[in-house]
Amino acid sequence: MDMDFPLTIFDQDLSPASFEQFRPADRLAIDTETMGLKPSRDRLCLVQICDPQGQVAVIRISRGQTQAPLLKHLLEAPNSTKVFHFARFDLGILQHQLGIRVAPIFCTKIASKLARTYSPRHGLKELVLDLTGVELDKSSQSSDWGNAANLSEAQLRYAANDVRYLLAAQAQLQAMLERESRWSLAQACFTALPTLIELDLAGFENIFDH
Repeated sequence: MDMDFPLTIFDQDLSPASFEQFRPADRLAIDTETMGLKPSRDRLCLVQICDPQGQVAVIRISRGQTQAPLLKHLLEAPNSTKVFHFARFDLGILQHQLGIRVAPIFCTKIASKLARTYSPRHGLKELVLDLTGVELDKSSQSSDWGNAANLSEAQLRYAANDVRYLLAAQAQLQAMLERESRWSLAQACFTALPTLIELDLAGFENIFDH
């Protein structure tokens, strides 16, 4: 498949060589594609990774798969910050299906809401356009990701683009948070995410409401 950026596709887990390539990175952009938005019902189909050099890996997760040892090692390694957009969902599905407890974490959606208070729009498309000038094509967002063996070029490009620009956005958001004296607040929010995910997976909703 002809892509204008480096993209490697794996089945079930990273290869040892790819793991070694990603392992030294101090930051990694991560995203997932699923069959829906309920971890207890909808399975994980893809995991996408991008390093600061722009190398993208797409891992196809099989139906019923419960382990991906090299991916787990990479996402739980303390030496690299894992950057997500709306980390709460991705962390939940990774923990529920593959037993991966990702850390440390940076969520660009939380960071955007704390830093970009001039905008009411914090979706990935709006965020990337505002901070990098790149307009993402979201036409493949609602796709049958379960048919992972036969993904179209448009689907693979969509999946890859969700991580390709995330590290650039993260760097700008962190600079904005530091400038506005909100970086420590953002870090506290990121630290709280694993507790929120435990509540989500246990079936508790809106526990902080009145």
